[in-house]
Amino acid sequence: MARKARELSAKELRLHVDPKEVEVSFTKELCPVKHGVVGQERAIEAIKFGVGMNDPEYNIYVAGTTDTGATYMARALLEEEAARQAPPPDWCYVHNFKEHDKPRAVKLPTGRGEELRRAMDELIDALKNDIPVAFSTDDYRYKEQVLRQEFENKRRQVIDALREKVEAEGFLLQVDPQGLSIIPGKDGQVIPPQELAKFSSEEKKALRDRGDKLSVEMNESMNDIGEREAKYVERRKKLHHTIAFAVVTKKMQGVLGRFRDQQHVFEYLEAVRRDIMDNIADFQRRPEQEEPKGPIPGMVGSPVMNKYKVNVLVDNSETKGAPVVYTSNPTYPALFGRTEREAVFGALVTDFTMIKSGALHEANGGYLVLKVTDILKWYLSWEALKRAVRHKEVKIEDVGEMYGFITTRTLKPEPIPLNLKLVITGDPYIYELLYVYDDRFKQMFKIKAHLDDRADRSKKRIRECLCCMARFCEEEGLRHIDRAGMARLLEYSMEVAGSRDKMTLKLGAIADIIREANYWAVQGRKRHISASHVEKAIEKKIYRSSLVEERVQELVKKDIFWIETDGSKVGQINGLAILQTGDHMFGKPGRITANVSMGRAGVVAIERESRMSGNIHTKGVMILSSYLQEHFAHNKPLALSANLCFEQTYGMVDGDSASSTELFVILSAIAKVPISQGIAVTGSVSQKGEIQPIGGATRKIEGFFDICKHKGLTGKQGVIIPTKNVRDLMLRKDVVKAVKAGKFHIYPIKTIEQGAEILMGMKAGRMRKDGTYTPGTLFRAVDDRLKDLAEKAKAFGKDDKDRGSESPAPTCNGCG
Repeated sequence: MARKARELSAKELRLHVDPKEVEVSFTKELCPVKHGVVGQERAIEAIKFGVGMNDPEYNIYVAGTTDTGATYMARALLEEEAARQAPPPDWCYVHNFKEHDKPRAVKLPTGRGEELRRAMDELIDALKNDIPVAFSTDDYRYKEQVLRQEFENKRRQVIDALREKVEAEGFLLQVDPQGLSIIPGKDGQVIPPQELAKFSSEEKKALRDRGDKLSVEMNESMNDIGEREAKYVERRKKLHHTIAFAVVTKKMQGVLGRFRDQQHVFEYLEAVRRDIMDNIADFQRRPEQEEPKGPIPGMVGSPVMNKYKVNVLVDNSETKGAPVVYTSNPTYPALFGRTEREAVFGALVTDFTMIKSGALHEANGGYLVLKVTDILKWYLSWEALKRAVRHKEVKIEDVGEMYGFITTRTLKPEPIPLNLKLVITGDPYIYELLYVYDDRFKQMFKIKAHLDDRADRSKKRIRECLCCMARFCEEEGLRHIDRAGMARLLEYSMEVAGSRDKMTLKLGAIADIIREANYWAVQGRKRHISASHVEKAIEKKIYRSSLVEERVQELVKKDIFWIETDGSKVGQINGLAILQTGDHMFGKPGRITANVSMGRAGVVAIERESRMSGNIHTKGVMILSSYLQEHFAHNKPLALSANLCFEQTYGMVDGDSASSTELFVILSAIAKVPISQGIAVTGSVSQKGEIQPIGGATRKIEGFFDICKHKGLTGKQGVIIPTKNVRDLMLRKDVVKAVKAGKFHIYPIKTIEQGAEILMGMKAGRMRKDGTYTPGTLFRAVDDRLKDLAEKAKAFGKDDKDRGSESPAPTCNGCG
């Protein structure tokens, strides 16, 4: 008889958190954590280091799996750091009076961009009122009238002198809007053509000669008048300039004084003054005489006056510390800004006042946070973002023009210097892909903040977790959690982590349960969230996602999926697998069978031959061959063909967690020793027969327990697991209860020998000095069977050889 195997007690199957061990009665008594981050010292240190490195190549990639709160943590830490920094300057776009299609970017101290905009609006409004007033004073009218009268008098003198000469020569001087002309006349009357025709040739020639001479004098007089008019216009302009200069200088003196310390702004204001003086006529019309809209219907504002506006692109007047900007839809315009257009009569018109900022402008001088899955959806944005950070400038460009799709003329705003820290959050696997395949990525993201998804269970971590719960309840406006509820949430944290020694750092999963538990507390009109509400939230969450699990169990219960939980059979064993359907994972038992025969194929997995298994499973099968060779081929060759099959499996099989199970069933088939069907097995095996830990032990045990419970618990059923997985167990309370009552058993093992004794009820046996195993043991039965197969194979081969030597030699008819 085999010695009694060790079983796990009920206390070893689940860690129960005693509510009395929780220090406070309710979460509201706890001081919430500063930034809601627990147990991520490595990542926090990396982020702080990256923030401190003022280098465009030291951007940060926060690598964390789903529900670890990578984006939340990054923003929380950055906002804490940014609060200690000074807010960045403002940026404005203004008109470029030299190159009208290239608006200038102007940098101002924090909050002064809006001040400049208001100052310019007030200045232009004042000039539009004061300049027309200055040109409507009596003094201006008198001076302008004196200049005009002086010009008119001199013009009249020239014309009168010319008229006297013309009339003296028998012509008349005609003055009209087109200019001056001379025509034949006498006594103030025009000579009719009929009378001119009566002139003799000599008279006509003399008349023409006099006319030509007078035309030269007339042209000289007209030139004189033109010069006098030009002088008049110039003197009039000087008068206008003098009056306008006084008004403009007076009005701009205050603005220039306020921004005298800003060189770029001062230069811009000087350019504004020169342009106003050059276009003073645009200001001479009174405001009530202006059209309410621009010259083109549908276009708001006057294009003439729009050039004096200030487009405040980034206003940090209300920003506290450095900006931390997050955008969930990082399209190219959302990141780099855009130039808007207005449709007017089917044409698109724009100017610098329609330039809009993007996330890069808003985050300039601070931090930009993006999710890697969001930015990679927009290839153009990703490439342009890397280029902007690398070159330290942000350009506002039309995407179509940038890639040559559209070549229409548009604005080309001056690039703005870029100084920010780029923080990308995402899955560690995507980080690895980008690191390998994106040549710029490794140069730009030299800081990797790797988030852990589990932390050691300690008093410090437990308190941090409870404080995090308190913070979450405060932020979300939820009911606070009582002592029992906190204890149950701590247990759930260990369940998610898959270990009694660990607590999950997937705080999103804990937050979801708190929200759902709060719902049930509200429905029950309770003041606090208790353990029953948490338990109900967990149960309902599982119920919503467990439809596939129920369908699988239904097929097992109906014996469509054939699982035996009683009796014994040779070459058949119950293995345990894990199935995952999105957010739900459950254990699925399955029969594994083995047939052995004489041959040289070794261990053959039918799934591998049918291409239904993965590489890891194939490796596990090859380990089985190695194990058999070491233990049973030391004194004979293996003349064995063993076929393994996962019965009723219609999908891919991978992983090595069933390799020990496969070895047990091969040993059973070889030795012809039956295996107890009430015991399922999971565990990986090494070449030396050591049982190695696997994943999902808790779910696998629960899956087999549910089948046994349906078929009837006999007290002989149970599961064999690796000893190293014992600390991972957080079994359901009904499983723990059944184990405590002796109706179900959990056996931890370290070696194949221990498992064989449990499954087959006999000792495995030890190898003696002569190379044989102890009589009456499993390994002796296996060794004897393999020896018998080897001898039969040898004899069969000898018989084939003998039969071959006795056969007659071939003859050749017709040979000499």
